[in-house]
Amino acid sequence: MSNDFDVMALHDGQQGLEAAIKDDYDLILLDVMLPSLNGFEVLQKLRQAKATPVIMLTAKGEDYDRIYGLEVGADDYIAKPFNHRELLARVKAMVRRVDLLTQPQNGHTITFEDIELCIQSRSAKINQQAITLTGTEFEILILLLKDPLSIVSKETISQEVLGRRLAAYDRSIDMHVSNLRKKIAQYSNHERIHTIRGSGYIMVGGK
Repeated sequence: MSNDFDVMALHDGQQGLEAAIKDDYDLILLDVMLPSLNGFEVLQKLRQAKATPVIMLTAKGEDYDRIYGLEVGADDYIAKPFNHRELLARVKAMVRRVDLLTQPQNGHTITFEDIELCIQSRSAKINQQAITLTGTEFEILILLLKDPLSIVSKETISQEVLGRRLAAYDRSIDMHVSNLRKKIAQYSNHERIHTIRGSGYIMVGGK
């Protein structure tokens, strides 16, 4: 097909969920408005089984939809009506990042104190306990762990993880970091990701 993507289109939430769990996809474009199960319900159930990258399609101006989608596990969102070239750019960027991270030469482990990431398997452990991360959360954690105790700006995270410039009033990075903090906190007694106001985020030790 055009742009070298094979696409399966399903217009029912339940059918889409079943297909997403049964088969492996590089990326899922998920509309909020679906019959049987809406997009949020599909995403919540999908995240119990898989970490497949998901871009939510939301109505323009519906900030609640965007924020809630990120809270329940979306990797990114794009508002309808959207420019098809922008959507294609977002899709290509996300698929490319996943491909690069899972190459055999990148199969090393990043360790910082009690946090351990395996790049190729895209798995994470805190205090030897496995935690389930979305693709975006995993890549943010990689950035923070590459140079712990150093500030990583929101703009850097947006460019390197989402593949786009950080827009004014865009809360997506804040939401992803908030979700990541909550998951780490389940197995760590200390807050590991600190916000440096006006600058970004920093990974600190847990001792």
